[in-house]
Amino acid sequence: MMEEFILPAGPFEPSWESLEKYEVPKWYLDAKFGIFIHWGPYCVPAFENEWYPRNMYIKDSPAYNYHLQNFGPHSKFGYKDFIPLFKAEKWDPYHWVELFKRAGARYIVPVAEHHDGFAMYEYPFTSWSAFQRGPRRDIVGELAKATRENGLYFGVSYHRAEHWWFFHPGKLFDSDVNNPEYEDFYGPAQPENTQPNKDFLDDWLRRMLHLVDKYEPFLFWFDWWIEQPAFAPYLKFFAAYYYNKAHKWGEGVVINYKNQAFPEKAAVLDIERGQLGQIRPLFWQTDTSICRKSWGYIKDHDYRSAEEIIRQLVDIVSKNGCLLLNVAPRADGTIPEEQESILLKIGDWLSKYGEAIYGTRPWRIAQEGPTSFVEGSFKDGQRIEFTPQDIRFTQKGDFLYAIFLNSSEEELFIKSLGENGSEEVREVKSLPDDEKLEWRREKEGLRIKLKKPKETIFALKLRIK
Repeated sequence: MMEEFILPAGPFEPSWESLEKYEVPKWYLDAKFGIFIHWGPYCVPAFENEWYPRNMYIKDSPAYNYHLQNFGPHSKFGYKDFIPLFKAEKWDPYHWVELFKRAGARYIVPVAEHHDGFAMYEYPFTSWSAFQRGPRRDIVGELAKATRENGLYFGVSYHRAEHWWFFHPGKLFDSDVNNPEYEDFYGPAQPENTQPNKDFLDDWLRRMLHLVDKYEPFLFWFDWWIEQPAFAPYLKFFAAYYYNKAHKWGEGVVINYKNQAFPEKAAVLDIERGQLGQIRPLFWQTDTSICRKSWGYIKDHDYRSAEEIIRQLVDIVSKNGCLLLNVAPRADGTIPEEQESILLKIGDWLSKYGEAIYGTRPWRIAQEGPTSFVEGSFKDGQRIEFTPQDIRFTQKGDFLYAIFLNSSEEELFIKSLGENGSEEVREVKSLPDDEKLEWRREKEGLRIKLKKPKETIFALKLRIK
């Protein structure tokens, strides 16, 4: 198994025992906020979501009927035929990175390859890539260069595991998936309840190693299907390969996984569209989208507000996590104006209160107040009304940050800092102006006088000991 692949010298071996010695790098612990990017040929039909490539072949589904009505029979116009229409003619990677930097992001993670099997990077072993078709540009390479030149960290996400079964519905009727001429793109197209074979797994690994060697990403994100038993030896080899490469580079890297695909100390847990209810001792990440209905561009997005996303970021950071927020560019490479506006509002807030986010660590408790986000995956679409009593805490050195999630009060009260608490409060300031505030410590809590805040989400800075 994997005879052709050579493990670089370094401290890690391809065993869970060895990989559990991994340590999360400081840059990632400090970064807190990153941008995810779903962009590919599925943005051309822009219907329903980024699973259009599969759903269009599921008979009588909305995507199937939409395709038939707008593009004709699947045997004449299949998913492959969207690729020439995916031109990225207005794409400027430097504009993207400038926007993401203004949004306050510290790392950027484009989808290098989604379930559809279309590589957004230069790869010598297939012609089905953005380098050879469609845009005819090395999307990953250009974005990596722009990201690094702007002082941000670059990562990739890799979803090819699901390609094993992604196009299987197209085999069940007269479609171009059955045409041998396109087998190297649509294949293997197997049923989802089967395990991938050696040829697929070797190719899956070969592409990953190519991404590591060519682009040297600081973060490598996996979707859920890698927890299938067949992937385990390949994951061990890949993690050891990647971590040893990073050791040689002299910079720490991150692998994101879902569910139980890795032992929890061997990589960083990622929770899709949700979060945890309390502080997790091990660092973790939420990935979610700026759009409620889709990760890729569609014509009828339902956008989340900047305020909702800021509250989620604050809550996640208070519980020892970070947020990877997805954007959905159009096929031409432009980012919709609504998304730009949301990102800039987030960036404006972080420019004022980022001190309470970046480089912080959890306090002894994450929160106080009556309102919580719902714990678990796929739960963050629910709209939640927070109160003036809802506070999240972070800390950095001798400073405690109290972030109020929805308050316009001129007198604030923090129950967790009553006279019975272990901390001694020395000073209370408002951010971003560092203005000293009047405060009084009572048995029941800390009472603070505040000029009417300009935002309903804001942070105070408390010197404690």
